[in-house]
Amino acid sequence: MFKKVCIIGCGLIGSSIARAIKKNNLSVKIVSSNRSDTTNKKVIKLNIVNESSSDTKKMVKESDLIIIATPLSSYKSLIFKIKNSLKNGAILTDVGSVKEKVISLIEKNIPKNVSWISSHPIAGTEESGPEAGFSELFKDRWCIITPSSQAKKRDIKLLKNFWKKIGSRVDIMDAKQHDYILSITSHIPHLIAYNIVNTTLDINEKKKQEIVKYSAGGLRDFTRIAASNPIMWRDIFIQNRENASIMIDKFIENLRDLKKAIKNKNEKKLEKIFTKTKKIRKEIVKAGQDIGKANFGRK
Repeated sequence: MFKKVCIIGCGLIGSSIARAIKKNNLSVKIVSSNRSDTTNKKVIKLNIVNESSSDTKKMVKESDLIIIATPLSSYKSLIFKIKNSLKNGAILTDVGSVKEKVISLIEKNIPKNVSWISSHPIAGTEESGPEAGFSELFKDRWCIITPSSQAKKRDIKLLKNFWKKIGSRVDIMDAKQHDYILSITSHIPHLIAYNIVNTTLDINEKKKQEIVKYSAGGLRDFTRIAASNPIMWRDIFIQNRENASIMIDKFIENLRDLKKAIKNKNEKKLEKIFTKTKKIRKEIVKAGQDIGKANFGRK
């Protein structure tokens, strides 16, 4: 499919992509670039890529597909670093969770003969680093593609096929719509999880030990989400702050309604809310986005 693929940032997502490429024979050569020499040595030792270096310009040269898998805050400096090393006709994509501002930034700063097609594989675990990756991470998970105006149709088709070959279900979406939808389905749930776990820290040590001991209920699931990469999520909320703020206001409003119903012992209202939300869980399982029984490791 490709002669050379370069992955910039071989963490959980980047290393999983590399493993999936290798497993499905989608590129003759796979290289990566990481800031840390320790990580560069590690991905070679683990046989994830053929070559790895902190010299990003060198790794990008002659690559047919370049995948940015670094935090959103790194994009600007990264693009200025690699833009003159991009091969004519190359496809440039990423795996970031926010699109509108990112697409505009990169589109203005890369050569016209490069197809910039932003991607968002909606997959992951709370783990991080190249050791955490696995080739099946994208199996039956959605990948949303948001092409820039300069992307060639044949390249969009090629990239769509690439994601399908590593197991994803692919959809094409407008960047603005993507950021709004993901603020509901992903960003706010993570923010709530961070805040719930943070709230448990504001108690005395003796009670904290008991909470950890008996966390086989709902708290356990929230801690899994809240264990996600803090740098990545910091950048997501800053980049998608407008949508996140709207959803936070809506969440606070609904929380106030719940508090009022509890305080007033409004049984009918509480039951109505809980019944409605239970149906959503069934729809998510039916849509193939999770399974009906517990699978907390997600691997």
